[in-house]
Amino acid sequence: MQQTTVKKILVLGGSGFVGRHVCSRLSLQHHHITVPTRRLPARHIQMMPGVSVVQADVHDPKQLQALVHGHDVVINLIAILHGDEDDFTRAHVTLPMNLARACHAENVTRLIHISALGADVHGPSMYQRSKGHGELALLSAAQKAPLGLTLIRPSVIFGKDDQFINLFAKLQKVFPVMPLAGANTRFQPVWVHDVAQAIVHCVNTPSTEGQMFEACGPDVMTLAELVQLAGRWVGQARPILPLPYAIGWLQALLMEWAPGPTLMSRDNLDSMKVNSIATPHVSGLRALGIAEPKSIKRLFVA
Repeated sequence: MQQTTVKKILVLGGSGFVGRHVCSRLSLQHHHITVPTRRLPARHIQMMPGVSVVQADVHDPKQLQALVHGHDVVINLIAILHGDEDDFTRAHVTLPMNLARACHAENVTRLIHISALGADVHGPSMYQRSKGHGELALLSAAQKAPLGLTLIRPSVIFGKDDQFINLFAKLQKVFPVMPLAGANTRFQPVWVHDVAQAIVHCVNTPSTEGQMFEACGPDVMTLAELVQLAGRWVGQARPILPLPYAIGWLQALLMEWAPGPTLMSRDNLDSMKVNSIATPHVSGLRALGIAEPKSIKRLFVA
């Protein structure tokens, strides 16, 4: 087993889907973890040994710098899927820039940033472009001052408590047919535990500094195939009705206007103009100590 040095680690987004799994693994290794959150309590992580939950606004530069103070490592998991251009810029560009400044000011020289597969300043969606600009901002900051930066780009992340497979499973319990935009877009879904293990590996492995890794599972599947898998999982598989882009755009617009949380947006649809699959010759999970990434087909079975 790899020997680990106990560290003080700040985890932005530690109360979220991926963050909970990251904090759990760090806790098992006896690290001291700080998780800022806008709202207390966060009982699902507060009970983990070594985890301190503090109420703070990470988008406030002064509060962010105070949070960074005294830590050995910072992990940034904060991301949004829906919003306007200002929202995406605030979460994916401004926050990483402020985080890099805070790290430099507090002499914190280790930052692990979770980006996204398809991050590209010229990408078709606001999400992808903002993720790309956020990466560039961090890379620029790392060139100007010491900052052991690691970038991890995951494909769509799945798990028993995700908001992806579960969403399509719930919809198929309600609707007799699944009208689906982007049905032929290909994904390479990655298990949340594998992503968490990859992040913890980076925490404990200095040689990952200055590198970028893609986090992808072993299966390449279309969105339609993933939706069918979700339906089989709950015993409610429905016929898929692929939609052309124009009709899918109108469907996404209506879903944006619908009350409650947004399930699909026009920007999500634009993201699906690009396949979310591994890039040839780019280091992946195996380079992060995960010899056999989990197959989504093995986890979600009827």
